[in-house]
Amino acid sequence: MLDYLRVLVDAHKARLDERGASAVEYGLLIAGIAALIVAVVFLFGGALSNIFSDTCDSIGASSGNTC
Repeated sequence: MLDYLRVLVDAHKARLDERGASAVEYGLLIAGIAALIVAVVFLFGGALSNIFSDTCDSIGASSGNTC
């Protein structure tokens, strides 16, 4: 009978321990953010490059320097 109660208490403690689940959730969150960053850079990388080049050319033309 005592062994049965010990098994029940251990099972209850194991259910309350959610540290592993939290680590998995944080890992999935980080993977999702990384995938979003890669997608944004892939989709808008060319447009952003052109925007920065145009800005650099504008600044360089007004100050006489090149970027």
